[in-house]
Amino acid sequence: MAFSHAHHYAVRVEWTGNLGTGTDHYRSYARAHTVSAEGLPDLLGSSDPTFHGDRTRWNPEQLLLAALAQCHMLSYLHHCAANGVVVLSYADDSAGTMRTEGNGGRFTEAVLRPRIEVAEESMREQALALHGPASRDCFIASSVNFPVHHEPVVTVHSAG
Repeated sequence: MAFSHAHHYAVRVEWTGNLGTGTDHYRSYARAHTVSAEGLPDLLGSSDPTFHGDRTRWNPEQLLLAALAQCHMLSYLHHCAANGVVVLSYADDSAGTMRTEGNGGRFTEAVLRPRIEVAEESMREQALALHGPASRDCFIASSVNFPVHHEPVVTVHSAG
């Protein structure tokens, strides 16, 4: 029997880039902003440097890619734990592609490249296979309208 629960999230985004004249001209304001949520450290945000942003701050495109990578990792670790696959380390160097046209744009794909170390050789095959159910169960990947590809590499811990 399927059941449903609503989960609610709240964040605050506050623009901090008024340089004195507001948005009276496209180049007269900074894209700086702060992302906050109760009880969490603030994230300093901006737009991508291509769009007059500050490269020392997180941009929405990076945060979207980070959300995809985080969600997949957490889903994957759950599936591994539930299936007896002992993961010792996990790192993902992800990449995303966004195309712009006119004044709009959209992500066309994301590629997750997780590098996983498992405890034993007997776990390697299942460790690779569990990326399928992990992807299916990732809430963020299920919410985007572009493909999220996976290029996992699994290695085995060598006691040495």
